Amino acid sequence: MNRKRPVNLDLTQFHFPLPAITSILHRVSGVILFVAIAFLLYGLDASLADEASFNALIETMDGFFVTLIVWGILAALLYHLVAGVKHLFMDAGIGETLEGGQKGAKIVIAVSVVLILIAGVWVW
Repeated sequence: MNRKRPVNLDLTQFHFPLPAITSILHRVSGVILFVAIAFLLYGLDASLADEASFNALIETMDGFFVTLIVWGILAALLYHLVAGVKHLFMDAGIGETLEGGQKGAKIVIAVSVVLILIAGVWVW
């Protein structure tokens, strides 16, 4: 048995490449969207129940914290969309090399930041 094997891996000590970080963020944004769907469906149900619940929902949505949460959900949606399009290109054989993966990860980050900032301006 090899005695040089690590006993306990500390993931904070590793330096992940940019494509790995974008892949992890893609999965995290998917989990955020999965959780957010429950709240969005609750809001949809409240808005369709009656006029009083619709007005109460509108008042709740005017708060800064709720607006920040909505922007976070939009950010997760936009990042997940852009990273998903990158994966579709990779499924078509585009950007499968190491250089293509690096370039694709940079494009995903750049496009996502621009779209998230535009969504922030739109929400506020």
